[in-house]
Amino acid sequence: MEKYFKQKIVSLLRMIPFIKRIIETRRTAGPITIKVFFIQKILGFNRAAYWPTHHSTRITNVDKIKIGIGTAPGLSNGCYIQGMGGIEIGNYTIVAPGVGIISGNHDLYDYRKHEVSKVIIGEYCWIGMNAVILPGVILGDHTIVAAGAIVNKSFEEGYCVLGGAPAKIIKKLEPSDCVKYNNEYEYYGYITKKEFDRKFS
Repeated sequence: MEKYFKQKIVSLLRMIPFIKRIIETRRTAGPITIKVFFIQKILGFNRAAYWPTHHSTRITNVDKIKIGIGTAPGLSNGCYIQGMGGIEIGNYTIVAPGVGIISGNHDLYDYRKHEVSKVIIGEYCWIGMNAVILPGVILGDHTIVAAGAIVNKSFEEGYCVLGGAPAKIIKKLEPSDCVKYNNEYEYYGYITKKEFDRKFS
């Protein structure tokens, strides 16, 4: 009887869109929570981002950033996501605390100017704590960037572990061993797949 009532309550709560999103993302890498939503959307920390972020993270040029399903760059604390030149991050990629993803840099001869170059990070990647991804870098699927690494060139083939400064391949992964999974409910941050398709069509 008790189980029945719990299921009934959950079913009723799912009828409220915001509560539904909290329930459906709770066991994912990019969960929507009341606390994060309040700090972000009500108090205004990274309000423009359409995915959940930590209040200590700084995100610029949100309109030039496109994220995948189950991906929430900057949800971990202390990240710097600079979208000046454009950033694309694939489905199910996780970003640890303190990560910098930078798509524009100062001109060497005139610091008032910027040189911009898009950053593309594939699906099922893992960017470790305090790693830095510099402008123009393309990382293929299943790329793991070790903590503290500085990635200044592309590794488009993916399926590898990068480490060091500058980063280089320290281990190759066997593609057939890499697990691809899907969340039961597909969210691009706060928005559903249908809303995302409308936004970026």
